[in-house]
Amino acid sequence: MLGPLLLVAADSPEVRWWKHVSYLASDSLEGREAAGKGYLKAVRYVSNEFKKASLEPCFDNRYLQPVPLVQRTLSEERSYIRLSSGPLELGKTAIFTLRLTGPSPQPVDNAGAVFVGYGLAVPDAGYDDYTGLDLRGKVAVYVSGSPASLPSVVRAHASSSAERAAAMRAAGAVGSIALTNPAAADVPWDRSVLSRLAPSMLIGGSGAAGLQGLHFSVSLNPAESEIVFEGTGQSFKQMLALMDKGERLPRFALPFRVSALASVQESEVSSPNVCGMIRGSGDEAVVLSAHLDHIGVGGAINGDRIYNGAMDNASGIATMIEVARAITARRVEPRRSILFAAVTAEEKGLLGSRYFAANPPVPASQIAANINFDMYLPIHPLRHLMVLGLEESTLRAPLERVAAKHGIALQPDSEPQRNRFIRSDQYSFILKGVPAFAVKFGYTKGSPEEKLQREWTSKRYHAPGDDLAQPVDKGAAVLFNRIIEEFALEVAESPVRPAWNESSFFRRFAR
Repeated sequence: MLGPLLLVAADSPEVRWWKHVSYLASDSLEGREAAGKGYLKAVRYVSNEFKKASLEPCFDNRYLQPVPLVQRTLSEERSYIRLSSGPLELGKTAIFTLRLTGPSPQPVDNAGAVFVGYGLAVPDAGYDDYTGLDLRGKVAVYVSGSPASLPSVVRAHASSSAERAAAMRAAGAVGSIALTNPAAADVPWDRSVLSRLAPSMLIGGSGAAGLQGLHFSVSLNPAESEIVFEGTGQSFKQMLALMDKGERLPRFALPFRVSALASVQESEVSSPNVCGMIRGSGDEAVVLSAHLDHIGVGGAINGDRIYNGAMDNASGIATMIEVARAITARRVEPRRSILFAAVTAEEKGLLGSRYFAANPPVPASQIAANINFDMYLPIHPLRHLMVLGLEESTLRAPLERVAAKHGIALQPDSEPQRNRFIRSDQYSFILKGVPAFAVKFGYTKGSPEEKLQREWTSKRYHAPGDDLAQPVDKGAAVLFNRIIEEFALEVAESPVRPAWNESSFFRRFAR
């Protein structure tokens, strides 16, 4: 009797899910940085698992969609930023960031500087930090954040790298200096400096057509950010106090000049998305997405340089594989096809999902919905599902029905100031007009679950501590998988196509 029981236990849902996480987050995959050797091992693993789950290949009888990328590496020794008072020490006082920087950045010499508050422009919401300012040929200095007067999803959209860079370019700025509220930072300064020289990426090929950006962009150490307010009668401390109240920030010229150069070396690489399909009876499709990459090998913390990415996002890929396996085992033909997309270069700016959404394996007009799971954190029992985008579309009703069957309550984003709705792959589909959800474990304020999640973010997010040694609630992960399975099927089977709510800011992107 004991033998068969052991065989059942060895193939339990908990064991299968954890097996996927264990391989994808193992040291041998070296943190799965996009286009790297460890990432390609992960690609082969997921392709094989999709094949075992009997998913149909999506791209010319292949699971792989090559994504052309331009890899950009900063030569810090050839780069500099100087204020009138003197140079800023790179790695100590300032970090060059390439998210807002365009291809082939140019030097900036003796440019004026303007403090632009949050640096946001949302004219149709009656908010524009650039109104009345002359930024032509100047450097925009801003505090990362947003005023409480704007709805959370609008704040998130306007704070995205693309929107912020576009607003600065439209105002005439040639560079930017970002000041960070340390109380709202996911990664503290002493950790962020460790990855400052990690390669950045852009979509290459035709996907780069028309791409523009600033000549340089830097972030300042919060402990040294008072330097930009010297001689103004204002202070960084005052700005943080206004931010804590959710108030609008003042805007004013700054009394220093800026010279800067971001010296960047570029090379072409390729990093594939992986996609399999359960074909439906109709023309439309639902996309389940999760990012396969993480941030690779970086600066050592406690002697460990491998950023394994167990929860971010081996857990999401493991869920995708198990959901695909469970749905194919049902032997059903849903009304809509279900696409399982493991996408690349999320950590580089959602590049794999952007490429997939622009070049889907079905006509773009037929993609009816996106369900994304990224770092959903099964580190405690599942009692609440936090849904990013909960109030934006008709996807809410089917998820509420499924969750209620399992005794799980839904809740909106409890920390809208973190702008998470635009920080993972659902955003790539949203910008194409597709109703989308991102689903995570939730918690109630003041609960032990909230404490666990905050501690996880503080100590393990984008750090080597996101590894296989951390506590994980495997049973809760399996319950999450079941809810996603049933939710995906209900969306795929519904006779009514999902739609943005009339009140949603994101309706504007719908086709």
